[in-house]
Amino acid sequence: MSQTNRSPRNRTLSLTAEETGQFFAQCLDLSHADDTSPLLLSDVTDRTICADSFSVLERLPKNFAKLAVIDPPYNLNKTYSGKSFGRMSHESYASYTERYLSQVLPCLTSDASLYICCDWKSSIDIAQVLTQFESEKKLVVRNRITWQREKGRGAVANWKNGMEDIWFCTVSDCYTFNLDAVKVRRRVLAPYREDGKPKDWHVSQGQNVRDTCPSNFWDDISIPFWSMPENTDHPTQKPEKLMAKLILASSNPGDTVLDPFSGSGTTLVTACKLGRHFTGIEQSQEYCAWTQKRLSLAASDRTIQGYRDGVFLERNFAFMRS
Repeated sequence: MSQTNRSPRNRTLSLTAEETGQFFAQCLDLSHADDTSPLLLSDVTDRTICADSFSVLERLPKNFAKLAVIDPPYNLNKTYSGKSFGRMSHESYASYTERYLSQVLPCLTSDASLYICCDWKSSIDIAQVLTQFESEKKLVVRNRITWQREKGRGAVANWKNGMEDIWFCTVSDCYTFNLDAVKVRRRVLAPYREDGKPKDWHVSQGQNVRDTCPSNFWDDISIPFWSMPENTDHPTQKPEKLMAKLILASSNPGDTVLDPFSGSGTTLVTACKLGRHFTGIEQSQEYCAWTQKRLSLAASDRTIQGYRDGVFLERNFAFMRS
């Protein structure tokens, strides 16, 4: 989106037409390529690829990514950068899911993990496909994460949709899970002492806190909004904090993270900030340019809202400020 008249406090990323062209030139543009030859690892490492995912995934190197974060279009009528995605039947959306999964899995290492983002309705169809893949021993379904997506004013004739799902799967029983890297720091309301000393809690910035093991329900995520520097005009942008949890838990520094529907680049930017390599595929030239702009900013600013000193903070963490 071109620069518009925004409030001085509005930090939403925007680019001029000239800037869009400059940043898009940094991408690997395969959107019009008829070539079907395999791509080298050096071609795709730390790159944003502009193309339709289904035309590129089969060209990617085999067994190169330790983690795949998949955030496909949900089964809704939605417009992305002027291009519409239409709601499908349950059967068609399941086939769509099976198609991209079949192309992603060969890209993953034998000890890789993958996460699939979805809303409650598409989650039903995705679960059926995952069950099928598990029965065929193509992957192992580990968990379903539900995170609180607190945005929007509400619905008139239904409960407001305030939750989304993320399916956690692995290629095999050998996989990475860095528990200590994804603990959540929470306030202790009733601190317990043993022999006069804190038990299972400590003092941080004058507050009694405990670093807790994460569950599969996450209520500490803030959706990007206009005053946050990570915000873009992408209609379904995920928070960097959300992606940081997945990346830190299921990969190590130097590993490669694959995102076949990279949108405005949140997964790629977060992977970069956390010392991982990345490969992203996105068909919108505009979104690819936003990604490259965000990556350029990440080179000098690796902060992630809601994540500090190796721990994730509760939502609305003003009490934790220095």
